[in-house]
Parts: sequence; structure tokens; C-alpha cells
Amino acid sequence: MNLELDQDGHLVDYTIWNEEVAQVLADSLELSLTPWHFEILQAVRQFYQQFGHSPATRPLIKFLMKTVSADINNAMLQEKFNTGLVARHLSRLAGVPKPANCL
Repeated sequence: MNLELDQDGHLVDYTIWNEEVAQVLADSLELSLTPWHFEILQAVRQFYQQFGHSPATRPLIKFLMKTVSADINNAMLQEKFNTGLVARHLSRLAGVPKPANCL
């Protein structure tokens, strides 16, 4: 699959995102996406569409606690998504732009 990515590895056009695209992006983290992962990624996309920007880590976790599960926390997301850069990588895997506060 040939995806058009920006210099940070995010999709140039977030509207082409689907589960297959997400898995291609997740391959760079050696991550096999499950229905749980897709539920989280759909919530990240919902945040982007609702607020007009990609979430930073704290607002993202608060949003996920309200929309997906109250049990979600940063450590869980780091473990399940195989990354320490939660907001950045979840936004990338969800096909939305890099959060403004990420390097």
C-alpha cells in the first residue's frame, strides 16, 4: 500500500483512513491491531472531528475515559500501543495530524 505521509509520518489526507491503513501505520510499531485498538483509534478520530485538532495526551486520556472506558490511563495506552509517545502515535495511527505540542 502506497500512502502519502507528511514529514512526521502522518497521513496527508485523513479521510482515506480505514482499518487497513491503520494496520500499515501500526506495522512501524510492531503492533497488530485488535478491535480494542480500533475502538481507541475511532475515538481519537472523533476527538479530531469534534474539536478540530489532534489531542495532547491529557485531554486525550480524559476523552477516552468518557467515551471508551473509565479504566484507561497513560500506562495502559503506552503498553497496548507499544509506545511512550501516546498522543503522537495514536494520532498517527488514527490518521489525523500530529498534535500541535508534539516535537
